[in-house]
Amino acid sequence: MIRRRRNQPWIQRQSRFIIGSIAIVGLILTIYLTLSKLGGADIACTAEAGGCDSVLDSAYAYPFDPQGKTGPPLSIFGAFAYLSMAVFALAPLFVNPDKNKELRQKLENWTWWLMGIGSFAMTAFSSYLMFVLAFKLQAVCPYCIGSALFSFSLLTLTIIGHEWEDMGQLFFTGIAVALITLVGALGVYANVTPIMGQDDNIEITDGQRIPIPQAQTAAQPPLGWEITTTSGEAEIALARHLAENNAVMYSAYWCPHCYDQKLLFGKEAFNAMAKVECDPKGVAPAPQKCIDAKVRAFPTWVIDGTIYEGVQSLEKLAELTGYKGDMNFRYRMR
Repeated sequence: MIRRRRNQPWIQRQSRFIIGSIAIVGLILTIYLTLSKLGGADIACTAEAGGCDSVLDSAYAYPFDPQGKTGPPLSIFGAFAYLSMAVFALAPLFVNPDKNKELRQKLENWTWWLMGIGSFAMTAFSSYLMFVLAFKLQAVCPYCIGSALFSFSLLTLTIIGHEWEDMGQLFFTGIAVALITLVGALGVYANVTPIMGQDDNIEITDGQRIPIPQAQTAAQPPLGWEITTTSGEAEIALARHLAENNAVMYSAYWCPHCYDQKLLFGKEAFNAMAKVECDPKGVAPAPQKCIDAKVRAFPTWVIDGTIYEGVQSLEKLAELTGYKGDMNFRYRMR
């Protein structure tokens, strides 16, 4: 009697390859983000929906030290997760089933369970980060959203891409892993300082500076967001010094990084600065000047012909321009 081998659906035949491919793309993405952060480069804020760098510079991007924002960035752990999923998915494919049938079978069985555990954990953590993105940081980060979509895709393909003998056991294990992951995430970020708004009552003691607030609404042309910080004498003096030394800030009204830079100076000091609005919808726009200055990201500072991209601390701007005046600045990054 000849038994016919039941044909597998195409998704089950190709699932490992598809899962491995998605994991490799996610690995490339997270390696890029990791190298950018470790190298001190900003993730360019170049679109109206921008906000990637403000998200990737937030306390949530540093799980081991969210308060000080030091240590390895979160993207390193994302890279490890994607690498693991790629190895789990593709490793059995390199074992010849004719020569090592038993080894191939064992690898397939074990790696499907490892992919199930990994994809549930990644999806749970990505869901938590999407909540943070939407309700805590209130920003749009295509890199972050893309990584979340990868995690959900990996979970879906893991479930439908294999003929599970006990689907109930898979979901029981997966839900347990997801809950453990969420509890761990809440524990890691339990001490993250909430973003302070303009109405918060903050006192400066012993030279401690005030963390700048974060925008709570979408940017509206032509102003973007109102500058809610008040300049001190040091900020005003530095702004005038920068203007006298032809230090120019290039920005776009919708860029959250530019808003951070404005808040560090305060309203009065920002009005005294030399600046150029690059978006035609902004106040007194001069987009051609931005093109001529080869501006690629916002904000960009041009000082003595040298380009500095990203938010600059007031101390750094003072150092670059030889400012020797009052350095008792009021504000710091959150």
